[in-house]
Amino acid sequence: MDKHILTLLDLEKADFETLFQRAIELKERYRKGITEKTLAGKTLGLIFEKPSTRTRVSFEAAMVQLGGTPIFISAKDTQIVRNEPVRDTARVLSRFIDAMAIRTFSQDLLNGFAEYSDIPVINALTDLFHPCQILSDLLTVIEHKGGYDGMKIAWIGDGNNVANSWINAATVLGLDLVLACPKGYEPHLSMLEGRKVVVTNDPKDAARNADVIYTDVWASMGQEGEQILRKKVFYPFQVNASLVKEAKKDAVVMHCLPAHRGEEISEEVLEGPQSIVWDQAENKMHMHKAILEILILKKGDDTGV
Repeated sequence: MDKHILTLLDLEKADFETLFQRAIELKERYRKGITEKTLAGKTLGLIFEKPSTRTRVSFEAAMVQLGGTPIFISAKDTQIVRNEPVRDTARVLSRFIDAMAIRTFSQDLLNGFAEYSDIPVINALTDLFHPCQILSDLLTVIEHKGGYDGMKIAWIGDGNNVANSWINAATVLGLDLVLACPKGYEPHLSMLEGRKVVVTNDPKDAARNADVIYTDVWASMGQEGEQILRKKVFYPFQVNASLVKEAKKDAVVMHCLPAHRGEEISEEVLEGPQSIVWDQAENKMHMHKAILEILILKKGDDTGV
């Protein structure tokens, strides 16, 4: 496994499996009330430029439950906002802490931080990718479906950063991924070139015989000004009871949250028996534990965990 997780293309299939296995172990131990101390004395820095509920709290809780200490750093409180070069901040913080999770707009900023950092850097979301989200989502699919091989995964909605990370996961793992997006809102061509995924403008085609239906908000952070237009364009892509009927009878429905009930997903489906959204949200914490443990311990021991 590479030192950083900037996109899922940084991982090989064996890395995915290692993370899934360790996350499952840690979740089982958590349910049994076993206290972990693998990261005692270690510190995680979190630089967040974008708002967050689940990602921030799950990273902080994960670090605490492994015996370590999280330090939250609002981006507006750093010297980066006063034009300190990212490389300077990265080199200094590398001497204070053991890993860094960054949630920002620019993938280039994240990559620049990693380039000059001596510690693991984890992408906690950028405008282009959200790799840790998909790792925890796949963990949830494994729990509910027994694995991901042979599963048809239907993405319904915007070709956004979460969709891009699904595409990357499909590339590494060979997933059967179909994305249904309105015309003009598909993932960028650079994301699709050479990838064995299907893109359609028909949500029913994507959902037909799917094992997993996945959706996200129609307007991501930074796109609030497009909200009214996007509501009109995306309305036929709502994940509702009619669309779910196109999938297999035992299909599950996923959403990375926050959810806008009545927009990208209906209340009936979100709160319905096929929704695994709350397990999906919980699994962010368990997957983040596995990521932090493996990357931080690997930094000091090339044998890893």
